[in-house]
Amino acid sequence: MSDRPAPLADPHLLFDPAAGRRDIVILGSTGSIGTQAIDLALRNPDRFRVTALSAAGGRVGLLAEQARQLRVNTVAVAREDVVPALKEALNAQYGASEPLPEILAGPDAATDLAASECHTVLNGITGSIGLAPTLAALRAGRTLALANKESLIVGGPLVKALAKPGQIIPVDSEHAALFQALAAGTRADVRKLVVTASGGPFRGRTRAELAGVTVKDALAHPTWAMGPVITINSATLVNKGLEVIEAHLLYDIPFDRIEVVVHPQSYVHSMVEFSDGSTLAQATPPDMRGPIAIGLGWPERVPDAAPAFDWTKASTWEFFPLDTEAFPSVGLARHVGTLGSTAPAVFNAANEECVEAFLAGRLPFTAIMDTVSAVVDEHGTPDAGTSLTVADVLEAETWARARAQEMAARAAVEARA
Repeated sequence: MSDRPAPLADPHLLFDPAAGRRDIVILGSTGSIGTQAIDLALRNPDRFRVTALSAAGGRVGLLAEQARQLRVNTVAVAREDVVPALKEALNAQYGASEPLPEILAGPDAATDLAASECHTVLNGITGSIGLAPTLAALRAGRTLALANKESLIVGGPLVKALAKPGQIIPVDSEHAALFQALAAGTRADVRKLVVTASGGPFRGRTRAELAGVTVKDALAHPTWAMGPVITINSATLVNKGLEVIEAHLLYDIPFDRIEVVVHPQSYVHSMVEFSDGSTLAQATPPDMRGPIAIGLGWPERVPDAAPAFDWTKASTWEFFPLDTEAFPSVGLARHVGTLGSTAPAVFNAANEECVEAFLAGRLPFTAIMDTVSAVVDEHGTPDAGTSLTVADVLEAETWARARAQEMAARAAVEARA
């Protein structure tokens, strides 16, 4: 018997595959993943019942509308200051005789909701703030449909210590693709994982040509409609670096057997190459409702969850090698993933700060990765001899954010000089 650790995500291992309608909690309900999950649930009321929603608090009108559509028991917001506005929005949506949902508020509200009674928690929160809800859902024994890649990146050992076999179902389009392709064989049969990248809005440009790109340029993704942080991560290909680390953690495949290939059409979402030379690719038109349906419904498939290809129409699918000079983020992510411990948390936190500085016009595009790399270098090699704790992650993130802010400010001054 192999002494290799069990992967976090394995299509052959089913964690509590309950039949019938599943109760779902959606974290990040007003974001891209959350709104598409709600669309899926509303179209499949016999399969899914959404019992609770959480959001940051910036779109209380939409949150109230979602709550009324789904008849949820509880809504949660991270910002306590928006509770009066949320109550007003709920009163406007509900009839005078209808009971309003319970309201939770504060920085721990989503974490409390993640541990509530349900079958599946969909974590669609953006950023490392999703770590605590991820751990809470796992600790409570819920199936975790994981779209919040950052919680796995920054807290990999913590997540691996809690997750039971089959408890995590990935929702990223790339990892849902790998998850499905891996169902065709055993881990011993896997030669490599191939993660596809659209190439973002700057595919084909050299590093020199990237120096003057604007925020508007970077937000113009050719394929996907996403939030600003994720869209900038796609432009720098940081998202692909994070996905390489995530694939390593989810499927227990070494970094040297995980490749990235550029596929502009975004039809093939990822591939698995097996030891006999065959490669299985999972392909659909770009639409996140397919991966969300896998996360919520596995091992069953949800009919018509997303559009299918029209094979009567001609199409061309292209694949290109990754330009590592113009986009060094994937190589840096492999490096921090190999270091482990707090290094991925430093990488992710520094990147979040640099993306914010770029979006605010304070940092040039190419300085995003230059600054992140400098923060990672300064952090050095973490001590792998001690067990990682949540406190360690938070301390490393706080340090990385402060250093990234200082370095970004200096880089901005140098760029203007």
